[in-house]
Order: sequence, then structure tokens, then C-alpha cells
Amino acid sequence: MGKTKKSKIGRYKPSNIIFEVFNYSFLTILTLLCFYPIVHVVFASLSSPTELIAHRGMILHPLGEATLSGYKLVFQDATILIGFKNTLVYVILGTAVNMLFTICGAYALSRRDLLFKGPIMVIITITMFFGGGLIPWFLVMKNIGLYNNLAAMILPTALNTWNMIILRTGFQAFPYELEEAATIDGASQARTLISVILPLSKPVLAVIFLYYMVGNWNSWFNAMVLLKDRELYPLQLLLKEVLVMNDTTMSSVGSAGGVSINSVQGATAYRELVKYCVTVIATIPILCVYPFLQKYFVKGVYVGSIKG
Repeated sequence: MGKTKKSKIGRYKPSNIIFEVFNYSFLTILTLLCFYPIVHVVFASLSSPTELIAHRGMILHPLGEATLSGYKLVFQDATILIGFKNTLVYVILGTAVNMLFTICGAYALSRRDLLFKGPIMVIITITMFFGGGLIPWFLVMKNIGLYNNLAAMILPTALNTWNMIILRTGFQAFPYELEEAATIDGASQARTLISVILPLSKPVLAVIFLYYMVGNWNSWFNAMVLLKDRELYPLQLLLKEVLVMNDTTMSSVGSAGGVSINSVQGATAYRELVKYCVTVIATIPILCVYPFLQKYFVKGVYVGSIKG
């Protein structure tokens, strides 16, 4: 009882109160700063095109009468649908390959009896800081057949060194006696990994999975360099063209949800609306994944933290 009363009294010290007020105020402001861009883009995508193009400043509600005409125009364009399909394929296959390579590499490097473990780690770590340059990398990719095909979006980024080191550290945190017990029971290395190590590594695996999935979903640079056919473009590369190159020439221009956009002014207004709509379409799906992995995130980062 005495300790409980002292802890309560200590909590209400002026210094603690000031710290908590400052901490909660700072975190609230930071949350609003992070949340507002999402609100701005979503409400802008639901706004009237003419009101949107004439507006300047913050957007906290749909401008004019809320409309889905921008989304209708986007989904009438076959290029966006193909890009969305390509992105799903790249994310599913790419993340599966990423996890396979990372798990195998991390497990091998976490073994105590691995020969030349120190030099191998040094060589792997060097790749995090030094590269051959963009032009040599492109020539190598093209010469080995990783150009303008599905493999070009998966194999060049099959393994992330940082993620492998995090996962290796997570594997090393488990007591060695667990593996000894599995070996005594006759389990092979593969069986030990699948039946003992991986089931106990769900938090750190969830974090690595999230890192890879978000990276694959947002990837556009490799596609810009290695893909030539627009039929292979991922959604993020199309989004880059819309935002940076102002390429909003939709195959369905002429009407959007029954609204005529034949005039130059109307087409310009819809170009601005399309930018916001494509941004929402490219962002919302990956945001929906976070709530399902949030419970693993903090614990996974802690378990797989680097230990010097």
C-alpha cells in the first residue's frame, strides 16, 4: 500500500504533470500533421472538379457537391486497372520471394557452427553501404535477362540486407537448448526451422513481412528503369506519371459519370481531380494492412533489434 501511495503521489508532481502535458500535446500535434494530408487528399478526391481547381488552401470537407465522378473516370481507364493488377502480382510474388530468401539467409547466419561466419557478415554488410552505380546495375540486369519481364520486378530486390540482419538477430535470441532438443528428437535443420523457430518468431516475421510488402507496393524506380511495355507498369509508376509528368490522358475522357468534360477548362479541372483519385486508390489498400499487423509491430521490432 505504501509503495502504491508513493507512486500515485510521485505521478502528480509538477514536473511529471508538465512533462505529460508537453508529451501529449506534442504527440497530438504530430498526429494531426500526419493525418491531415490523408484527409486533404480524400476530401479533394470527392470534391467538385470546378470547385477544386479554383480552391486554394486547406481542404477539410468535400468542395461543392460530393461526387465520385473522378473515381468513375479513373476506373473506366484500362491502364489504371492493369496497373493495379500488376501491382498485386508484384506484391504477392515479390513478398513471397523476399520472405523465403530472408528466412533462409537469416537462419543460416544465426547458426553458431557456420564456417567463416564473420567474413560472410562483413561481405554482406558492405553491400549496405556500397554499390556499383545505376548504369552498371542496369547493364547487369539486362544481360542476365531481367529486363521488361515479370522477373525484373522480383529478383533484383529479392533480399534486403537490413531486414535479413534484423531477422537473424531475432533468431539468435532464442535459447540454443530449443534447437538441441529438436535435434535429439531427430529433427533436421529444415524441420527445426519450420516447426520450432518460425512459430516462435511471428512478431519479427510480421514486421519483416510488412516492410517488404510496403516496399513492393510503393516500388516504382525499378519499374521505370527495367520495364518498357506499359502493360507491365505497376500502379505506382502510373501514379508518378500522373503527379510528376502531369500525364492524365485517360482513355475515357469525354464523360465521367455522365458529366461532360469536352471543354478545355473542364478537362483541366478533371485532371486535377484525377490526381487525387489515383493517389487515394494507390494508398488506401496498403493502409488497410497495418491494423492487422499492428499487434506484432512493437514486439517484433524489439525482438529483432540490432545488438552490436
